[in-house]
Amino acid sequence: MRILPTFLVLASTLLGACSGDQRATDPAAGPALRLQAEPWRLPADTVAAQPDLVAAPDGNLLLSWLSPDATGHQLRYARFSAGQWQPALPIARGDDWFVNWADTPHLAASADGALWAQWLRRSAGNPHAYDVQLARSADGRQWSAPVTVHDDGTATEHGFVSLWPEGTDGMGIAWLDGRHTAGSAHHGGGAMTLRSARFDAGLRRHDERELDAMTCDCCQTGASVAATATLLVYRGRDASEIRDIHLRRHTAGGWQPARRVHADNWTMPACPVNGPAVSARGNDAWVAWYTAPQGEPRLRIAHSRDGGATFGAPREPDRGIEVQGRVQLAADAGGVWLAWLREDAHAQSLWLARYTPALQHELGRLQVATLQGRGRGTGFPRLLAAGGRAHLVWTDVVDGRPLLRGAVVSALPAGGTP
Repeated sequence: MRILPTFLVLASTLLGACSGDQRATDPAAGPALRLQAEPWRLPADTVAAQPDLVAAPDGNLLLSWLSPDATGHQLRYARFSAGQWQPALPIARGDDWFVNWADTPHLAASADGALWAQWLRRSAGNPHAYDVQLARSADGRQWSAPVTVHDDGTATEHGFVSLWPEGTDGMGIAWLDGRHTAGSAHHGGGAMTLRSARFDAGLRRHDERELDAMTCDCCQTGASVAATATLLVYRGRDASEIRDIHLRRHTAGGWQPARRVHADNWTMPACPVNGPAVSARGNDAWVAWYTAPQGEPRLRIAHSRDGGATFGAPREPDRGIEVQGRVQLAADAGGVWLAWLREDAHAQSLWLARYTPALQHELGRLQVATLQGRGRGTGFPRLLAAGGRAHLVWTDVVDGRPLLRGAVVSALPAGGTP
């Protein structure tokens, strides 16, 4: 299943973005929370898409995005500090980048505060052959020349990247790698694989290895650091075309064997372009994902008490043909936030729910926005928990032009006031 460039996707104009509040619908939750959304003005360009939203070690928030220019694209970012946005700064630009709605750039910070950015560059005449580029900045202003993350040299797909801090100044990276697919009719005779490596502050590659010899071709990966392990989630694939969510843990003993988060047994003969999300806090971890066993779309979330070694039975926050998935997760001291997209005959909408840490109760649910864009052009939202609130950024499409929207959601006691 191929994916289309974001800036070529047009969407019809329906309803504008909106915000409001809504109380919990879980009757077992006890006193419900009231989720209240406020618009979050963003510093992005007037035409922008494919955002990433992450936290720096100092607690500042970092927003990155892609914007087109006269001949190519620019990757830019801004820092949210002391309640306000700092001026946007450039990371890189190129005339030969691979840009689409699903395989997006990422921004990350290592423990020493250095920033790392990843994007995709076309590698050959094949429009679906591209390489993962990685650059680092010690001060957030001057960026290194990019390096190619992999050295296989094949004109195949490499992307769907996850980044996580490793050590005092390094960065871990995982990506889907198509090197074994070269030279055959559909992607080649081999399968898409999952690989990982570690890069030091000098952008030298270490410990590159294959983690899974057969994965879904074009679903996002996700990573989060728990107390004793780094958790990497992705959509697996086997010879029977079962495409359930898998997890690998990286501990002091290295990468542990892959295991399914849950046996959905979803048989799917093509890529759904709908990867999982993961968030960890201490020894607690959560994974959320889209699945469609028996042909019915479902949204699921599962909790682990032991750093991702095992997971309980999943909770199912939403189901039905309107569920688009494109899930995001963010955990904090009070519980976990879950964001996802729905689309019905009238409009596409962005939703947010709040759960207790062990997922026993849904504390609140809110339709954050109604989008004018439809289909793939709205891409994947981003979610971050900071200061006891949920911070959301998403892409809308207005008059055929992508732009970024933002909201900050607070969880107030039932009957409470802002």
